[in-house]
Amino acid sequence: MNTVTKAYLRFPIARRIEHWVMMLSFTLLGLTGLPQRFPEAGISQAILGALGGIQGVRTIHHTSAIVMMFGTAWHILVMGYSVFVLRDKMSMLPTLQDAKDGLQALLYNIGFAKTYPQMGRYTFEEKMEYWAFVWGALVMGATGFMMWNPITATKFLPGAFVPAAKAAHGNEAVLAVLAIIIWHMYGVHIKRLNKAMFNGMQTEA
Repeated sequence: MNTVTKAYLRFPIARRIEHWVMMLSFTLLGLTGLPQRFPEAGISQAILGALGGIQGVRTIHHTSAIVMMFGTAWHILVMGYSVFVLRDKMSMLPTLQDAKDGLQALLYNIGFAKTYPQMGRYTFEEKMEYWAFVWGALVMGATGFMMWNPITATKFLPGAFVPAAKAAHGNEAVLAVLAIIIWHMYGVHIKRLNKAMFNGMQTEA
């Protein structure tokens, strides 16, 4: 018997465009940032050579950072309009149910629960990723600005903040890239084959 699987619109075209902009800018930031963090690695030297040396890499890195910051600002404006003007529900805010779902998922994964939690439109994992991105954007934006404009930064902050910003920026970058590759790419696009951010649709299953 042929059955028709129902599909629903999960992300409209505006959200998908926003995702592509952030994804591409993030990829370029990682591709040009990590070679600066680990300049002696062979692959770093290959990337530096292919992109015109350190100046070319920094130009691409700074341009991508500007794009990501504008994308972040746009997202804040859109979400602000959605919540405060249209009075939409703040569905990405963590709740007690998310903690319960996380606990049940843990128990299921280690064999102490029989079923995986049935969650709403946004799971506790997706909310964690969302707020991790918010935190990362704030940290990377602030520390990146201090590194890019050290003279301006030291007019308002002690000089020690600049090397501290460099350390925080590099370590947060490594964490962010690993989180995207290991958690997001595997959990969303490989394990579940979720194509909602590309075609906008989510199956009923």
